Amino acid sequence: MLQTLSLRDFVIVDQLELDLSSGFTVLTGETGAGKSILLDALSLVLGERADSSQIREGCNRAEISALFRIDPQQIDHFNQWLDGQGFPFEDEGQSLLLKRTVEANGRSRAFINGSVATLAQLREAGDQLVDIHGQHAHQLLLKGGAQRELLDRHANHMDLVAEVSQLFKTLNESRRRLEQAENAGQDIERERERLEWQLEELSELSPQEGEWTTIQSEHARLANGAKIISGCQEAIDALSEADNSVESTLSKVSANMGALAEHDYALSDISQALESAQIQIDEAVHSLNRYLQKLDLDPARLSEVEERMQALHGAARKYRTEADDLPKLLLDTTERLDALTASQNIEALREKVKQEESVYLKQAKQLSQKRNKAALDLGKQVTTAMQDLSMAGGQLEIALLPLSEGGAQGLEQIEFLVAGHAGSTPRSLAKVASGGELARISLAISVITSKASFTPTLIFDEVDAGIGGAVAETVGKLLRQLGESHQILCVTHLPQVAAQGNHHLRVSKSQADDKTLSQVMPLGRSERVEEVARMLGGATITDTTRRHARELLEQN
Repeated sequence: MLQTLSLRDFVIVDQLELDLSSGFTVLTGETGAGKSILLDALSLVLGERADSSQIREGCNRAEISALFRIDPQQIDHFNQWLDGQGFPFEDEGQSLLLKRTVEANGRSRAFINGSVATLAQLREAGDQLVDIHGQHAHQLLLKGGAQRELLDRHANHMDLVAEVSQLFKTLNESRRRLEQAENAGQDIERERERLEWQLEELSELSPQEGEWTTIQSEHARLANGAKIISGCQEAIDALSEADNSVESTLSKVSANMGALAEHDYALSDISQALESAQIQIDEAVHSLNRYLQKLDLDPARLSEVEERMQALHGAARKYRTEADDLPKLLLDTTERLDALTASQNIEALREKVKQEESVYLKQAKQLSQKRNKAALDLGKQVTTAMQDLSMAGGQLEIALLPLSEGGAQGLEQIEFLVAGHAGSTPRSLAKVASGGELARISLAISVITSKASFTPTLIFDEVDAGIGGAVAETVGKLLRQLGESHQILCVTHLPQVAAQGNHHLRVSKSQADDKTLSQVMPLGRSERVEEVARMLGGATITDTTRRHARELLEQN
């Protein structure tokens, strides 16, 4: 759920940190107070286009951040997504922080958990966290893919959908191989002969993983053998065997310092350090002697190594690759030849495609049957809900539109069709003319499918447009009901809706230094009475409107 929304220098908000709760929260305030500004800010941090006009006058940059608390059931999913996108975890994956900045030059930057993100990544995260329903806002329900997923989740078909999707992917790959085999002709035979010849040559060479690095190191040692022996011997002489060797000089100094340390304890550490140095020099001399005893600088081996290096280098140049990559080239050549040989068996490929088509169609038809039953059930339930939302005679139909050859999501497209009143022809939800109708239909669908909805935070922007009285009370009750399973934020002008909220935020504006500023304040019980009374009676609040406001609040 959305835990905190923070704004700085956005439109008429100088600084705001809004803590939000679960359940049903209403936002109210006079027209122009800035209620829509909060939704605009949230839309921006969810990936909508930015505009420099959104920066508060006199400022250089606007900042919006949204902190989400991830539902325990979604933590694994989001952690996998974050890991796949290369973003760090926040609070061991229990939180997700989205941030957006807008500069005066119109440029904007996006961040996820403190790391720079693209707008596409921001939108992808936002679509899984928040769904905004309103007259002028983008709605997830208008997307065909979201309608299909909503229906499948509502009917608990997701495992079958995943199975059908994988079967279609496998079938498509087999179809592609068959088409390649049928169209290739003589080109495949020539390619097969080339690969056979290349495989034979590489197999004879038999390059090993890491061999090039190892053989380069051995060659450097063998080719510089005399220099290595001379250098090691000179080091041994200087350290131990020469008249004025380091070892003898250090021994004298160490003995002298040890005697002095007996007179002054402060010299003990220095004496110990010198003794340690003696030990290390002695170990170095022993190690050098052992190295020289084991050193094998066989000239014949040097010749073998040089010959092997030439063979590997020549093959790498011939096949236009690096010597280190020759083992991978051998493996790739083997796999390509096997695949090419298999692909030439056209009859076997045709039989494979036929079998996979049969399996796909069987599962896809089963999915279609389940979808058809679920579509009828969901359509009836939403239609019933619409009758109480000032849409008497309206109905929702869920159409299954056949696809000629099927697809990864099955044999049909899913489209929500709506008739706003009796006698009208159901048409696409995306083409419903009235914003108020669209918002209320979305509300009805959201309530019915609340258990299956995959978006934890739902925001409704003025779903009360064009309604009042008993219908407004129904809308409030539906939102409160939906708040039992989701976090609900609702911008409303109706007291009947506002009174149903578990939490109440009032948006207001004030003047400061000739500038208009917007503020948001959580309301207590007595403050809610005043706000609901204002919504009932306008600018003049009387004892009657206060009494009516108390009655509305006490009913909930």
